[in-house]
Amino acid sequence: MEEEFKTVARFRDAMSAHILAGMLNDNGIPAAVFGENSSYVSINYVDEVLVKVNASDEEAALKLIEENYSGSGE
Repeated sequence: MEEEFKTVARFRDAMSAHILAGMLNDNGIPAAVFGENSSYVSINYVDEVLVKVNASDEEAALKLIEENYSGSGE
């Protein structure tokens, strides 16, 4: 069975997305960055960079973000 992913944050830059994904991973919530497919940073101002987690971890991830991370775009 395939796991569904949920977006927990949106960013305009990949670095911020990776910082958040790292914080989630360090706290036991598997997270990945999606949408950083261009070597031209300005492209991401049109297409956001997303941080996604497994659907089963969405609630815990959102709570952790709210409590510990002020850089979330969502």
